[in-house]
Amino acid sequence: MFAVCLLGVVALAVLVNASPIALAPRGPSGDKTVIVQMFEWSWDSIASECTNFLGPAGEALYRVSSFPILTLVKATALYRVNAYQYFTDYTQAKDLQASPAQETITGDQWWTDYQPVSYTLTGKRGDRASYQNMIDTCHAAGVRIIADAVLNHMAGVESGTGTGGTSFTHYNYPNLYQYQDFHHCGSAGDDIANYDNRTEVQTCELTNLADLNTESDYVKGKLADYVNDLLSLGVDGLRLDAAKHIAADSLADITSRFTGSPYITSETIYGAGEPIQPSEYTGIGDAQEFRYTSTLQGAFTSNGISGLQDLDNQGWVAGDKANVFVANHDTERNGNSLNYKSSNNAYVLATIFSLAHPYGTPTVLSSYEFSDTDAGAPNSGAGTCSGTGGENGWLCQHRWIAFAGMVGFRNTVGSAEITNWVSPGNQQIAFGRGTNGFVIINNQNSEWSGTFTTSLAAGTYCDVISGGVSSGACSGTSITVASDGTFSATVGAYDALAIHTGATA
Repeated sequence: MFAVCLLGVVALAVLVNASPIALAPRGPSGDKTVIVQMFEWSWDSIASECTNFLGPAGEALYRVSSFPILTLVKATALYRVNAYQYFTDYTQAKDLQASPAQETITGDQWWTDYQPVSYTLTGKRGDRASYQNMIDTCHAAGVRIIADAVLNHMAGVESGTGTGGTSFTHYNYPNLYQYQDFHHCGSAGDDIANYDNRTEVQTCELTNLADLNTESDYVKGKLADYVNDLLSLGVDGLRLDAAKHIAADSLADITSRFTGSPYITSETIYGAGEPIQPSEYTGIGDAQEFRYTSTLQGAFTSNGISGLQDLDNQGWVAGDKANVFVANHDTERNGNSLNYKSSNNAYVLATIFSLAHPYGTPTVLSSYEFSDTDAGAPNSGAGTCSGTGGENGWLCQHRWIAFAGMVGFRNTVGSAEITNWVSPGNQQIAFGRGTNGFVIINNQNSEWSGTFTTSLAAGTYCDVISGGVSSGACSGTSITVASDGTFSATVGAYDALAIHTGATA
């Protein structure tokens, strides 16, 4: 269901205060290295958010690609204070990931966005003109766009009419693909039955999704034409949906035909004992490391966070080739990650950790409330935010003080190594990032008081979890670092504190 779900989501990446140029094939370039996934936002609402917040507020902390009540209450109380004024004191670029742009099957469910009918840019999020306007508007605001591209398959229904009026049957898409352009693996219903069989995983169907013959030169050409059309409109990067289901050499051939050098991240879901490994795709670009997601879920809910120091020696994709996330649109619904409903602030704390730790290129999900896991976007897909929160069912996590504050932290500390790691308990960690930042995460039900040793210079720092800098003063908690690099603090239960040299008073 991963591919089904991803097929209909807008995946755009926006980078604020950055010139609208093609991204490097490896991770996001420059000093703004966080991606924001604007899940199911319409093109017009993304353009508006680029203009009204992501650009002028410097929330381009991210790179956008197209989140129970207790958690939201705590997040509201602790992490949403004076957000706009806080952001105006920073200039931090980002990329934005938007949902798929092509024509799809009709339906209100979010996963319909991942079932293509044609490569015409007429979908639920808007038409070609609004897509172009979104790119131009976000570029003008300094935000770069990452497109979610579905290359593995077409629709999973037997027939119908797409969002742009195209009539189709399961293996016949007029003026595009016919029966011979698809894999027909011969298993029951052509669906994948055995994930231990490489050939089956890459030539059979994901839950009836018509699987394209990506070994065919004709198909490769059509896929490259579609992506090059997106790139011609100014798209800066790509998330390749269901990449694991395309043989790495075939996918490499397809991407070699792309114009320029866009940033690429491939969806490569790891399965224990399975023959297809995420590392096979790192020659194409970044590979999404799902073991990171499940590890953080286990650590912050039961296993303990004290063992999270060295993530580059877990047998995963190397950190400089990994794209990671606490949750994406699939995992927040299928139980394979934390989400905004997770108890004890686990989702917020894990995201703080993800943005503080140097492993991987992080993506932050900005989504909406749901009870029905199939439910599509509220408010007809028009994302709406106010201050530091959402409206009309939208969560707007990209505006949450803790998340945006930690993007600024990550941009400030850059690639600095972990320093001064301490972990007095299974659910308590504190560590520095070189000489520019320090974070404390208390994932237990009692406060943590102590004196912490850092490599920071003496001075007064603003905790970016509780506030930040407003008019030259801390809008949240002030922390005084002594001449020997130490400071004393008390961090509440299921709470965190983070300081860096970009947020001082």
